[in-house]
Amino acid sequence: MTLTIDNKNISLEQIIEANTVALSCETTFRTKIEKAHNFLMNEIKTKPIYGITTGYGASGKNYVSYEDAERLQTNLFRFHGCGVGENLSEKVCRYAVIMRMVSLSKGRSAVSMNLLHRLELLIEKNIIPVIPSQGSVGASGDLTPLSYIAAVIAGEREVYYEGTIQDCAEVYKSLGIEAYVFKPKEALAIMNGTTIMSAIALAALEEFEVILESMESYVAAMFEVLLGDETPVSDFVHESKPFTGQIATAKNIKHKMAGSKLTHGRDERYTKFFEDNDLNIQDTYSMRCAPQVLGVIRDNLTISKNWVETEINSVNDNPLIDGENGKIYTSGNFYGGYVAHAMDTLKICAANLADLLDKEFALLVDHKFNRGLGENLKLAPESYYHGFKAMQITLSSLSADVIKNTTAASIHSRPTESLNQDKVSMGTTAANDFRKMMPELHNMLSIAFIGMAQAVDIRGVEQVSPHLKNIYTEVRSITKPLIEDRRMDIDIQNIKSLLMSGRFA
Repeated sequence: MTLTIDNKNISLEQIIEANTVALSCETTFRTKIEKAHNFLMNEIKTKPIYGITTGYGASGKNYVSYEDAERLQTNLFRFHGCGVGENLSEKVCRYAVIMRMVSLSKGRSAVSMNLLHRLELLIEKNIIPVIPSQGSVGASGDLTPLSYIAAVIAGEREVYYEGTIQDCAEVYKSLGIEAYVFKPKEALAIMNGTTIMSAIALAALEEFEVILESMESYVAAMFEVLLGDETPVSDFVHESKPFTGQIATAKNIKHKMAGSKLTHGRDERYTKFFEDNDLNIQDTYSMRCAPQVLGVIRDNLTISKNWVETEINSVNDNPLIDGENGKIYTSGNFYGGYVAHAMDTLKICAANLADLLDKEFALLVDHKFNRGLGENLKLAPESYYHGFKAMQITLSSLSADVIKNTTAASIHSRPTESLNQDKVSMGTTAANDFRKMMPELHNMLSIAFIGMAQAVDIRGVEQVSPHLKNIYTEVRSITKPLIEDRRMDIDIQNIKSLLMSGRFA
C-alpha cells in the first residue's frame, strides 16, 4: 500500500500497513506548504524568531543573524547527537520518519517541500535512521532521538539499509544522493516534536492488542479445562454493567468457548453442585471476573490508540506558523503529555493482565483447584517427574517483572536546560517502559498456552471447543506433550513466535 500524505488525518492502521509513502500532488496542499515557508523566510530577515534567528531554550536571548541561520540548524542536530541505550527497532524508526512527515505536512511548521521530499525519499529507498532509545525527557520534543533523523537527512550518522546498519554517507554515495542542507527552522521542525514516543507507542500498541486478544483466548480455554460455569459471560450480566470493553471481552470469551463439551450453563450448575461436593457454587474471581478485568484494559487500549492517533496528526513543533494570516505562535505542543499518560495507564493495564494470567495459571497447575487435571499437569504417574512446576515459577517471576515497573513515568518530570524545560512529560520514557513489558507478556502467555495444551491432553481434545482445538493443534505442531522432565526454554521461544504472529488471537 502507498500512503498518500497531505494535511488530512492519517490513521494508525494506515501507518502500519504502508509499504511506501507519497506526498500529495494537490495544488492546494503544496501551496499551503510553500506559503508558510516563504512567509517565515521573509520574516526572519528583519525579526528575531525563536530557534531560527535566536539560540534555543535558555539561549533564546542570543540573536543569530539571518546569514548564520542555516548554520544554526546544523549545530542543532549535531549537539543533540548524544543518545544512549539500545537502538530502537527498524520498524519503530521507520514509523518515526513517516510520523514526522505527517506532522510537517499539516502546513504549520513552515518547512519547504524539498524537506518533505527528502523524508519521502528515505521511505522510498528504505534508508531508515538508527535511533537510540534514550535521551529524551518528552518536552521541547524528542530532541535527542529526533536529531538522528535530522542527521541522516543531512547525510550523517548511521542507517538501517539492506538488512544491516551502515554509514549514512556511504549509502548516500552508493545511491548518488546528495546530503540535504537545512533551511532556517527545518532541523528544529524535525526535532521539536513528539514523534519518537508516538512511534514507540504505536509498535507497542500493535503487540499489546494481540496479547490482549490472546489472553481472551486463554481465559476462554480456562473456562473449558476447569469445567467452568458459563454464566459469568452471559449477555445479561454485562448488559447490566454496560462498559464497552467489558461487553466486548465477555462476547469474545463466550464466542471462543462455543461448542465446548466441558463447560456448563446456569441450569446445570445447580445439579453439578449437588453431585460434586468439591464444586463451589461459584468459580474463583480470576475466572468469574475476567471480563471485568480485561474489559477495563480493552477500553483503555481504545482510548490510548485514539490519543496516539491524534498526537501523530498534530503539529507539535515550535514555533507554529500561520502562513495564511501571517502570524507566528510560540507554544508548547511538543509536550508529550497525552502519550505519557496513555503509556502510563497501559503499563497498569499490562500489569493487571499479567497478574490475572499468573492467578489463572496457578489454578491450572494446582491439583487442589484444577478439577482433576492433577499435580502440575503431570502426564506420567512416577513421583520423580515434576510436570509444570518450574514453568509456573518462571511465569510467576515474569509477572513480577511486569508489575514492578508500573510507576508512572509522567510524575518524574526532570527540570533541564537551565530551568527552561522545567516541566516535562517523560512521554518517551513512559513509552519505552510499556514497550519493555511486551517480551515478558509474550513469554508468560507462551508458557500458559503450553500448559493449556497439556490440560487438553488430559481432558481429551474431542471435548474442547473448535477454537481451543485450533490452538491446541498449533501448539502441538511445535511442541510435544511434557511427559518426562526436560528443558522447556526452546519450546517457550517456539510458541512465542506463534503468539506474536496472532495465531492464538
